[in-house]
Amino acid sequence: MQSRIPSSLPRTGRPRSAAADAAILEATRAALVDLGWSKLTMGDVAARAGVAKTTLYRRWASKNELVVDAVAVLFDELELPDNGSLAADIGGVVLQFAALLNRPETKTALMAVVAESTRDAPLRERIRTSIVDRQKRLVLEGRARAHARGELPLDADPAAAACVADLIFDVVAGAVVHRTLVSAEEVDEAWVDRFTTLLLGGLASVEA
Repeated sequence: MQSRIPSSLPRTGRPRSAAADAAILEATRAALVDLGWSKLTMGDVAARAGVAKTTLYRRWASKNELVVDAVAVLFDELELPDNGSLAADIGGVVLQFAALLNRPETKTALMAVVAESTRDAPLRERIRTSIVDRQKRLVLEGRARAHARGELPLDADPAAAACVADLIFDVVAGAVVHRTLVSAEEVDEAWVDRFTTLLLGGLASVEA
């Protein structure tokens, strides 16, 4: 069978390996826990991952980009459970989020990139696009499910709905990050119940 790719086109090289990517990101998180941000180098990550440093730089141009992506894949593990009600769904994802933040690799990596981003505007933008914007999917999914159940009114104004979704995300993420990483307090079921009651009370007035 003949190839569909014209022979005149240049070869693009070996396909990128998902296994190598995963090993590199795991090595990055481990290095952050062991060394901290200031001592972490691309060379150290390459050695831990068992890849050449050139392989690393073909994928990530800088340590900043690499660390953000290493954090982002952890947050991609979050899923919104279908527990039968908006309150129960929120409670489920909040407990997942808190458990994720309590993992040493997440805690160290997230705190490091947030601290570094205070003096690095491109890094702030990468955090926003790779972590924050991607995780807003959870809010959109939750609201869509609540609308289908009749728990929330349908959105009449898409622009206003987007603003509400942003606000919900900020409230949930801000509260859980502060509770877990700043105050170092436990996010248990009792706290989640109180938080969810407060959130839904405010949401009802905003959505009305």
